[in-house]
Amino acid sequence: MYLIMVYDINEKRVNRVLKIGRKYLEWVQNSVLEGEITEAKFEKLKAELANTIDPDEDSVIFYIMRTVKYTERQMLGLSKGGFQRFI
Repeated sequence: MYLIMVYDINEKRVNRVLKIGRKYLEWVQNSVLEGEITEAKFEKLKAELANTIDPDEDSVIFYIMRTVKYTERQMLGLSKGGFQRFI
């Protein structure tokens, strides 16, 4: 599956969340990661994040696409991450 992860995390924990996310996905922009991931790795990612975030202060959103066949990525401005592939 293809996954986009977007997060809004307290600055005390934001580096830990980014580090966890980068183990599974590619960083593309501030607070955004994306990439191919298996169901098992997605479950691991969610478990690690659940043990790191404060659910009363932080949020993480996952956009899950079973296929990238009907998706398109368009970008304006500066490319921040090292990820150049489109979805």
